[in-house]
This record gives sequence, structure tokens and C-alpha cells, in this order.
Amino acid sequence: MPDRAPQQVERQLPTEEARDLITLVRDIVQGEVAPKAAEEEDAGRFPRETFSLLSDAGLLGLPYDSAHGGGDQPYEVYLQVLEELAAARLTVGLGVSVHSLACHALAGYGTKDQQAEHLPAMLGGGLLGGYCLSEPASGSDAASLRTKAVRDGDDWVVTGTKAWITHGGIADFYTVMARTGAEGPRGVTAFLVPGDAEGLTAAAPEKKMGMKGSPTAQLHFDGVRVPDARRIGEEGQGFSIALSALDGGRLGIAACAVGVAQAALDAATAYALDRRQFGRPIGDFQGLRFMLADMATQIEAGRALYLTAARLRDAGLPYARQAAMAKLFCTDAAMKVTTDAVQVLGGYGYTADFPVERYMREAKVLQIVEGTNQIQRVVIGRHLLGPESRA
Repeated sequence: MPDRAPQQVERQLPTEEARDLITLVRDIVQGEVAPKAAEEEDAGRFPRETFSLLSDAGLLGLPYDSAHGGGDQPYEVYLQVLEELAAARLTVGLGVSVHSLACHALAGYGTKDQQAEHLPAMLGGGLLGGYCLSEPASGSDAASLRTKAVRDGDDWVVTGTKAWITHGGIADFYTVMARTGAEGPRGVTAFLVPGDAEGLTAAAPEKKMGMKGSPTAQLHFDGVRVPDARRIGEEGQGFSIALSALDGGRLGIAACAVGVAQAALDAATAYALDRRQFGRPIGDFQGLRFMLADMATQIEAGRALYLTAARLRDAGLPYARQAAMAKLFCTDAAMKVTTDAVQVLGGYGYTADFPVERYMREAKVLQIVEGTNQIQRVVIGRHLLGPESRA
């Protein structure tokens, strides 16, 4: 790879504290994350020590209340941290996003006693979380989930299988959605389940085309007993809790997508400056310049879109439509930008000697997780036109 450091993104940050935070993140990225990313992804190694470092630095609880160990940062700052992390290694950036997603239910809907007991360790105590909504037969149609929780005295007994769980088998805790009542969204309840609960086992991690360092696995609940004190919110409130978490989670995926796209653009630009054909750098050719210009424009547009949605969230205003738009646009842009980056590098882009082929493989999953981009279009359409009519 050409030995040319990319120009850092110029960020509009609301406070001096936020600027110091981005500087800290960049130091960690340059010293600990980026140098090992390619080797560890190729080996399929999860960087647990990196997450411990991020926890010690206060980076696993940024958007949450400092009273429980969080960072008191607005979402517009938190998301830009995710972007920086994902640009260095998507396993890390997306892992922080999923951990934040797993903390959302307790932080937003737990009792004061529950929050005092569990949140400090979750946000800054070195723990790592997972989020359990999808199942083998219910992905996009999450309201049809089949995992059941049956009341037994002061406990709930959870039985079923969750699928596509990031950090499956290695997380210290899981936020789990299970059916406690009738069919449909109103029969779902949320629970906080320890990762070492008796009867909870993980299948072998999925063999994926990208993000090989991040384990994704099914989780099997075989009569797992969960105290009622670990039920989050009211019975039947779980699906609405899940949807509220996903709005923020979609912004996390959007920020990660922009980070991957930015990394691909940086690599392609550096290559275009150094690679010579016909006696001059290939960056002199107008066709390639136009391609890079389009890539840069898509990245800037995506960044502006996710930040607009984040600022709505920070202001306490509705942002679900904008979150769906950001997730849709940013992840589609990441797929296009990373594919074009491979093209810029030509044959070298298709080899593992350069990182752009990894970025392209990683970008694909971002169009799928946290609701496929087809589902995002459904969400946006409903905001524009209302619910679909039923025949």
C-alpha cells in the first residue's frame, strides 16, 4: 500500500470536549486498531483487548448518562466516534454500536434500581453486550418471533433460538426479546440475560464473507431461568422497546458505513497519486478523477444525512424517518464507494494485499443488518404515505 497518510476528516463538533474525544479516538485507532486490523480479520480473531481498552477510555457508553458510567455525549458526537472506529476496523466500530444497542433497553426503560445495579458495569466496567431480536424464521418480520418466556414464580423460563447475534457466544450480557403473551408485537417482553446463564449456549459462528473477526452466531435458550427483576419495562412492551433501540442503531450503522467508505476513498486516492501509467499518475486521468469526486460526494452527503438525524434525536424530536433514510443512503453509498475503490486499484484491488477488497466485503453486510435496505424503504414509504392498505 502506498505510504501516504490520508487527510483527516474535518469534523464540526459542538464542544472542546468533543474535539478532545475525537483526538483520543484517533490516537487509539492509530496505535491499537488500524495496525492489526488486516491480520486479525484474516485470522478471524475478535479483538477483546481492544474493547477492554475502549471501555477503560470511556468509549463504550458515550451516549448514556454519566450518573451510571456513561459519557454524556450527544448522538452527533457518539456517531462520529463510531465512524472513526469503523474506518480503521468495522469489527470494532460495529461492535461498539451493537454494545450501545444492547444497553439501550435498560438505560431507557429500566427501573432506577435496575439501572443502578447493572448499568455501571455495562457502560464502563469492561462488559460487552449483544442484542437478541432476530430468529431463524423472523428477521425482517421481527414481530413474529417465537422464543418464549413463561412465568414460573419469581422467574421466567426462556426457550427458543435467536439468530444473527453479533458477539454471540462471547458477550457478557444479552438484551433478549421473548414472547410472553399473544401473537404479534404486543406479546413481546424484554429481558436482560447474563451471558453465562445456565441453559444458554451458542452455535458455531457463521462463516461470513466479511467481518470475520466479529463472531455472529445463533443462541439457544434451553429453559434459561431469568429472574423477574431482570425483566425490562412492562410485560408486552418489549417490541416497542426494540423498535426505539433500532432507530438509534440504524444511525450507528450509517456512521459505520460512512467510515468504511471513507477508508476506501482514502486508499483509492493514495493509490491514484502513486500509481503511474502512460508516464504519469493515474490520478491525472479525468475519468478516474470523476470517479473519485463522485465517491467523495456520496460520503459527504451520507455524513450530513446521519448527522442531521442525530441532531434531531439530540433535540428530542422525531427522527425515525431520517434514521431510515440515513441507514439506506449511507450503506448503499458504502457499497458503491468500496466497489469503485476496487476498480481504481484494478487487479491490485482484487487482492488481499490491499485493504479495499476487505472494505467491499464488509460494506455488503451493512445493507442487511439493523433492517435490510428494503425494510428501510418500507419505513420511509409509511412515513410519506401512511400504512399500506389491506385488501
